[in-house]
Amino acid sequence: MVESASIPTEVAAAFDDWEEPTRDALLELRELILDTAAETHGTGAITETLKWGQPAYLTSETHSGTTVRMAPAGAKSKHDYAMYFICSTSMISDIRAQFGDTFTYDGKRALVFNVGDEIPTNELRECVRMALTYHQSENAHR
Repeated sequence: MVESASIPTEVAAAFDDWEEPTRDALLELRELILDTAAETHGTGAITETLKWGQPAYLTSETHSGTTVRMAPAGAKSKHDYAMYFICSTSMISDIRAQFGDTFTYDGKRALVFNVGDEIPTNELRECVRMALTYHQSENAHR
């Protein structure tokens, strides 16, 4: 059972539905998102909620960014879990342009990972920062 008073009840329940060690990997992504938001100017408070039954992180206060979601990867995936972005944004193409083969991609919607693989934390933190400030960018593609 996820033990954190700071996680909304419905979000904690979603984490509880996932098996170890995927749950731990997703909780690490959660911390990375929240830590990055806290150190990124202009994002404001982050709303942690569910979208499609999956934890989602929104800049509801400032509307500075686009939604970041995470969950175990789909049954047809070769990967264990993913960080999802709204596919109508340029997030994945922007990440691909900046980081190339640093990540494994699922089309225009996700970065996918396997439990036990080393995550490029600094680069992933920058991807999250890009998402949280997506609408602040002068070059934002809407």
